Amino acid sequence: MAGACCKTTVSFSVFKRSLSVRNSTSASRSRLTGGRLGERGVQEGWWALRPLPLKPINPHRYSGFLYFSCQESMSESLRTCYVYLNQTSRSFAAVIQALDGELRHAVCIFYLVLRALDTVEDDMTIPLEKKVPLLHDFHTFLYQPEWCFTESKEKDRQVLEDFPTISVEFRNLGQEYRDVISDICHRMGVGMAEFLEKKVGSMKEWDKYCHYVAGLVGIGLSQLFSASQLEDPEVGKDTELANSMGLFLQKTNIIRDYLEDQQEGRAFWPEEAWSQFASRLEDFAQPQNLNSALSCLNMLVTDALRHVPDVISYLSRLRNQSVFNFCAIPQVMAIATLSACYNNPQVFQGVVKIRKGQAVTLMMQATNMSAVQSIIAQYSQEILQKVSLSDPSREKTLRILGVIRERTLSQSTLLSRSHHLSPVYLSAAMLLAALSWQYLSATAGQAAGTTDMQGH
Repeated sequence: MAGACCKTTVSFSVFKRSLSVRNSTSASRSRLTGGRLGERGVQEGWWALRPLPLKPINPHRYSGFLYFSCQESMSESLRTCYVYLNQTSRSFAAVIQALDGELRHAVCIFYLVLRALDTVEDDMTIPLEKKVPLLHDFHTFLYQPEWCFTESKEKDRQVLEDFPTISVEFRNLGQEYRDVISDICHRMGVGMAEFLEKKVGSMKEWDKYCHYVAGLVGIGLSQLFSASQLEDPEVGKDTELANSMGLFLQKTNIIRDYLEDQQEGRAFWPEEAWSQFASRLEDFAQPQNLNSALSCLNMLVTDALRHVPDVISYLSRLRNQSVFNFCAIPQVMAIATLSACYNNPQVFQGVVKIRKGQAVTLMMQATNMSAVQSIIAQYSQEILQKVSLSDPSREKTLRILGVIRERTLSQSTLLSRSHHLSPVYLSAAMLLAALSWQYLSATAGQAAGTTDMQGH
């Protein structure tokens, strides 16, 4: 990527920026801090979360966030890993701790390993001749007890400086988890290195880039789900569906973050798309080019929507409630964000957000397949109502929306899940929503003020 910067996506988007959330009572800008689903993660959960600056550790200050984690039975190094998780991705920390059993720890370590890898990739002070070998070899450091990296200037550098704490807990995981994490780390490092100085040109390259930084996260998480035996083996084996989960989140983030990326000197919209409407990608920010900008925007939203049928298929296979919640929440947040972005001039003028109350409602509702299908149908219908007769992508947009409508109306995918939730899971969902509301309220006051507009 030009400027030696990739955009990785927590949760299938374990990195990348999270979906923006609008405080309905304030004009201040609020973000779920963080697949980047993280600097690059929608989205928290598999939410893409912008990491917070790491501060010196005081484990006693963080006892509350280990609510689900039986902290008394944890080793000191594992407790420290959860501290790092909380510091780099507060919302993801809440969601990950709702996972069942040993899967919780495996996903925590998976996240931290990829966060460390991503920190290397993001650090513009590391020369390419040093950075490329680091990315290629990073997976081998998992088995080197003393390896750490102390030359980073990034705000998350502590996960590199104290990498031995993370790697020891990696080696404490079962072999079935270690194999998945090491493999994904290796493949992602190679992919990051490939795009360090390479622009996203064709639509196929856009898919490839999103695969490296988000699709692989989806594949890795799916394999961890199956390795834990909380999900069937087919969940981990069907890499095509898992890849689509990641791509949907990552593309949503890239589409939404056009202006912010432009202001920071980054470009992730594929040239094959934007070159049909402008000579330079940055021209879309000029008011006189709004019609062309919207045409390109709608083309990319349409491309992202083609992953939704795979998202429905993937979610319909899940059996474990904690895994379902973990996967479904960022996906419904993504479809809501795409609806807000579609044909919206605000994408090129500021920040497109969904309301804080809307976000919490989605978190509480997305606990079963029937509800998720209803949410997807609702936002797909919103997009349909905004499709212009003159939009160049109109036919493609209508076609994919038709496919999504058929899938959301289908009863076949409902057979794999009960429509009823136990009081325990309802309580967990309400607790997660409450934690999210509390966190969003806290961060609302810290964010820079911007004018909120949501185009229709």
